[in-house]
Amino acid sequence: MTLNLETPPQQSLHPAFKWILLSSLYTSQFLPSAFFFQALPIFLRQQGASLQVVGLLGLLTLPWMLKFLWAPLVDRYGSRRWGHYKSWIFVTQFLLALTLMGCASMDASNNAMGLFQGIFLMVTFAATQDIATDALAIRLLAPYERGWGNGIQSAGRATGGILGGGVMLLVLNQVGWQVSVRILAGGVLLALVPLCFYQEPRHSVGEVRQAVGVKRAIANYLNTLLSFVQQSGMLIWLLFILLYVTGSSMAATMFRPLLVDLGLSMVDIGWMTGIVGSGSAIMGSLLAGGLIQPLGRRQSLIIFGVIQAIAVIALTLPAMGVRDPAILYGVSTGEVFARSLANTALFTVMMDKSRRDMAGSDYTLQSSVFIIGHHVGIPALSGFIATALGYTGVFLIGFMLCLVSVWLATQIVEKAAMEHP
Repeated sequence: MTLNLETPPQQSLHPAFKWILLSSLYTSQFLPSAFFFQALPIFLRQQGASLQVVGLLGLLTLPWMLKFLWAPLVDRYGSRRWGHYKSWIFVTQFLLALTLMGCASMDASNNAMGLFQGIFLMVTFAATQDIATDALAIRLLAPYERGWGNGIQSAGRATGGILGGGVMLLVLNQVGWQVSVRILAGGVLLALVPLCFYQEPRHSVGEVRQAVGVKRAIANYLNTLLSFVQQSGMLIWLLFILLYVTGSSMAATMFRPLLVDLGLSMVDIGWMTGIVGSGSAIMGSLLAGGLIQPLGRRQSLIIFGVIQAIAVIALTLPAMGVRDPAILYGVSTGEVFARSLANTALFTVMMDKSRRDMAGSDYTLQSSVFIIGHHVGIPALSGFIATALGYTGVFLIGFMLCLVSVWLATQIVEKAAMEHP
């Protein structure tokens, strides 16, 4: 017998509360990650670390790439009393705060291995929270709300970038390591306040868990992992996700070390990439959220992909020695703005392709491919490419990959598969 786990979106909730809830969760999820992954490359480069080491920092995001392995467990198990996905978010957010407190007690300059282990653990908790939050968003939002919903998601992450990668760099420069990381922990816990006022409806997922034995549960777990890619056209779609984000991500990975080599201070870079840059990301995310519905999913991916390619090729200007502050700010904010446009459209289609009864698993598998393209694949090797070909070589390769992804959107991925179902 097939059990129907479909649950309609919660229309009774006021839209403003939905946006506040999702904004708080996505912001807090990205807040510590932005601090560590934006501050560490700058800090290590200032300490004389090679470009290869800076590029390999992306491997610490491995839990984001592999989180699809435990996503079926998040879909299957959860507290019916406190809320299925709500309980996961509370537990992982609390553990994330505890890990941050542990990192605050470390000497960052003399205990790099311990710090890296703490970051890895922190990313694992944040990745698990992301599974539950994405599943909650899919159930919370009606299809026509998903453009704005993913704009809010991207804007929330960009806000985390402003606070964690910009403001906290300035705070770090003033109050030091321990106080800065403790402030991050407090921010993570504060973001749970809106969730306290959300009453998640009960779903039949817990009842399914009680109705099957251990062997059946293992079979269902494996089937959940495989069933998404067994659908028609999904392997091509996953390839598209990979290419769509790789070009801009490898360019962004090497842009911060380039700014260090151009002589900018940590404060200068914090303002440029963490505050002004993330502010442009918020504007790009919200603009895309409003345009996706009238443009259509497929057309949005194509148009925003072209804009993303133009923004990446513009990074060759500082790579060729242009140091005018106006140009540096222009190409920096332009790249982040364009990447936000493209990612928001991509996230919206990813949500459309997620089955509601397997929301966490389906979206997380796609998100894991996104992370491979964003951090772990070619971007992790960008330091080696920059060493061999220079910064300009990295940006030119990124530009070509962006164009290939746009071509895939127009030629390989069927139009019907890209449109809102």
